[in-house]
Amino acid sequence: MKKSLSILSALTLAVPMAAFAQGTGKIGTVDMQRAFKDYNKTKDAEVKINEAKNAAKKEYDDRAEAYKKALDEINNLNKQLESPALSADKKTGMAKERDDKIANIKSMEREISDFRQTRERQLQEQLMRMREGIVKEITDVVVEKVKAKSLDFVLDKSGMSINGVPVVLYAPETVDFTSEIIDTLNKPGRATASTKKPVAGSSVTPAARATKP
Repeated sequence: MKKSLSILSALTLAVPMAAFAQGTGKIGTVDMQRAFKDYNKTKDAEVKINEAKNAAKKEYDDRAEAYKKALDEINNLNKQLESPALSADKKTGMAKERDDKIANIKSMEREISDFRQTRERQLQEQLMRMREGIVKEITDVVVEKVKAKSLDFVLDKSGMSINGVPVVLYAPETVDFTSEIIDTLNKPGRATASTKKPVAGSSVTPAARATKP
């Protein structure tokens, strides 16, 4: 049984290897993680995300400071209400003021909680949009290079299998064109999908136009 499996495995591997040996398939590799990291637009996006995070943190801190101030006022009123020197009328007025502040601070708690959840969701959505846009740009450049090089297969060197091992266990450096992708991405004045202007009167849809080399 083991012998049969070994023969089957050998034949399975031999078929694609034979195809490449006969020149029927051209393969290339790209390190998508490196391309993403070294793309200037990724660094710009990180700056924008950090600015948004800092702005959200400042707004949260301001709300938290206002909450702390309101809580201190309530605690101060509670201490004053313990004084035996207070008249009944004065104590009644201060108790009402304290209760109003308690109701207000509970509202502040809800607002702060809602604010935190909303900002976290917005930041996550902003991050995902930026990441998806950048990955789309990188993929478009890869496709352009694939067509120019007449490649049949391109593998992501940074990809991992479900078993936690690299998808590409080995590939010669000569088939890797990551540096070309990065150079093209960072080329000054390069037109991206977001900067290209549609041709007047064109009947081609934006999605179809974006796939053209």
